[in-house]
Amino acid sequence: MEKDQEFVEYVVKALVNKPEAVKAERTVDEMGVLITLHVDKEDMGYIIGRSGQTARSLRTLLRIVGAKNNARVNLKIYEPEELRRARQEQREAAGGSSAPHSAPRQTAAPKDEMEDIDTSAVDDLRI
Repeated sequence: MEKDQEFVEYVVKALVNKPEAVKAERTVDEMGVLITLHVDKEDMGYIIGRSGQTARSLRTLLRIVGAKNNARVNLKIYEPEELRRARQEQREAAGGSSAPHSAPRQTAAPKDEMEDIDTSAVDDLRI
């Protein structure tokens, strides 16, 4: 077992309730190393974390481990089809779309449009 794979399994086993279900598969191709992580479906929330923060942190640490070994390492968290479907049904029932980030992005107005905005009310508030 390679260092990056051992690292992922060690950290994830410390986070989950069912460490015996943790399995990391390592594949190498022209893009680099891909570690696919399998965990029990009940432990998925512990691995992903709030807003994906735990998964993001794991990926960051894994890239550092890979850099020490001159390898580009990525982490994929395997999600069974049944969980994916259930999550999508929950989104649709809540009135959301199937896309996780469907809210339109707000961008700054172009500079010429900003010049047309009446700022006299704002000028009166300045001290």
